[in-house]
Amino acid sequence: MKVSVVVCTYAIDRYDVFSECVDSVLAQTYDPLEVVIVVDGNDDVFERVRTDYGDRDNVNVHCNDANHGISYSRTRGAELASGEVVAFIDDDAVAEDDWVAELARVYEERDAIAVGGHVAPDWVTEKPDFFPAEFYWLVGCDERGMGEHMAELRNTYGSNISFRRDVFLSVGGYDENTGRHGDRHIQAHEAPVCIRMANKYGRGVVYNTEAVVHHKLFDYRGDFRWLVFRSFWQGYSKRIMDLLLPEASGDKNEYLKQLLLEFVPGRVSDLVRRPSSAKAKQLATIFIFTAAVGFGYLYGLADVDRSRLTVDQETAAEI
Repeated sequence: MKVSVVVCTYAIDRYDVFSECVDSVLAQTYDPLEVVIVVDGNDDVFERVRTDYGDRDNVNVHCNDANHGISYSRTRGAELASGEVVAFIDDDAVAEDDWVAELARVYEERDAIAVGGHVAPDWVTEKPDFFPAEFYWLVGCDERGMGEHMAELRNTYGSNISFRRDVFLSVGGYDENTGRHGDRHIQAHEAPVCIRMANKYGRGVVYNTEAVVHHKLFDYRGDFRWLVFRSFWQGYSKRIMDLLLPEASGDKNEYLKQLLLEFVPGRVSDLVRRPSSAKAKQLATIFIFTAAVGFGYLYGLADVDRSRLTVDQETAAEI
């Protein structure tokens, strides 16, 4: 079974990080393997990528005609891929050597249609002491309570997710409503495609915690104001999701229930028994981030008109 790994990139100032990602994919123990690199409309980056990787037999390099965003680029990468399975990794992540082998193993053993793995945080600087594990999803890493090993989830995160290529393309790929739109950053990349997949095939994403990538977290991802801002746009994104795919609301409601009824009481109890400033900060941060998500959702209620969305569930299913 051939696996195609899609890596999308754009910025020249992140080229060293991107090349570390690509090198980790090329060093995989699994074969047959193809690497599809999609440069999102940056000719300077494209020329450098073509120089560094274009002469390799198992690397396919493509440049978009303009900057279309990550959702468009990932779907384009899947269209260009030749593997039965298409896997995605962020350009600021590094895969462990057996990452693809672990994804492929689940396809072979369980006849899965989609498989995801564990996204581990890799702090480039010291982890902020206020950052709670329950909110690692804000930075694209697996949060506390993500799921059990080999459980079937709605979706895993974009730095470690894969699909049977024909299944992925049959449901329209990634939704172009997600990604950056002006000053808005719609952050629900994986959920729409996975919900459409579940609606059509009745199956989710198998979560293999032994398929590991390490997602680099730079200084700005530990900035409190940036994280509050991101929480707000996560809430806004959830409003987009509710318009595109109303059935998505149950997942976030379940997590909110787990957060408030299980994790928060556990943290309060632990803080009382073994007090520390870091524990107090993290507890307070949970409430601040949760409130920011709520405000973002409320803003979306007033701001988002369904008619402005370019692709809805029915349209995507026909692609």
